[in-house]
Amino acid sequence: MFYKFIQVFIGFFVKLIFRVEVFGMENIPKEEKRLIICGNHKSNLDPVTISAIFPRQIFWMAKRELFKNKLVGGFLTKLGAFPVDREKNDLKAIKTSLTILKDEKVLGIFPEGTRVSEIDYTTIKSGIALIAQKTDSEILPVFIEGEYKAFRKIKVYFRKPVKINKEIKYSNEELENISQDIMRMVYGEEIKWKLF
Repeated sequence: MFYKFIQVFIGFFVKLIFRVEVFGMENIPKEEKRLIICGNHKSNLDPVTISAIFPRQIFWMAKRELFKNKLVGGFLTKLGAFPVDREKNDLKAIKTSLTILKDEKVLGIFPEGTRVSEIDYTTIKSGIALIAQKTDSEILPVFIEGEYKAFRKIKVYFRKPVKINKEIKYSNEELENISQDIMRMVYGEEIKWKLF
C-alpha cells in the first residue's frame, strides 16, 4: 500500500513535469511472474520514472551510498530498494536479487552501475545474465531518452523481453558478453555475440 501510494503521488508529478511518453507497453509481460527490469542510467530519476509507469512494484538494486543517510535509506528500504556495493562482487545483493525473483517479483537493475553519458559496453559485467539464468527470469530492456528538465519530454521505451537458456553452462566471459548484448538491446542496437 505504501509503495502504491508513493507510486501514484510522485508518479503524478513526474509525468506532469517531465511529460513522460511511453512506448512498447505491449511488451510488458502480462503474467505476474519473475522479471528483471534492465535499463540505461542517465539520472537518479530513472528508477522513479520507470516505477511511476510500471504496473507492478519494482525492487530496485541501488548504490549503497544512498543508504548512508538513515532517513533516506529507511524510505528506500520501505519502497523495496536494497543496497549494492559497486566496488566489489556484493554477494548479499546477489542473494537478495535471487530471493526477490524466486518470490515471483520484479527486480530493477541498471547494469552500467552509474550514470553515464556515453555508452561503454566493456563496463558491463556478468551480473544481470547470471542472475537471470539462475532464476530462469525474463529480462525486460528499458530505454530512457531525453533530459530531465521541466516540461521537456522524457521518452520511455519498453523493448521486447528476452530469456537466457538455463540449460547451457556459460563461462563468465560468455555471461559478460550476454549482459553486454542485453544493454545493446536497451539502446536499440544490434546484438554482437548472439549467445541467447
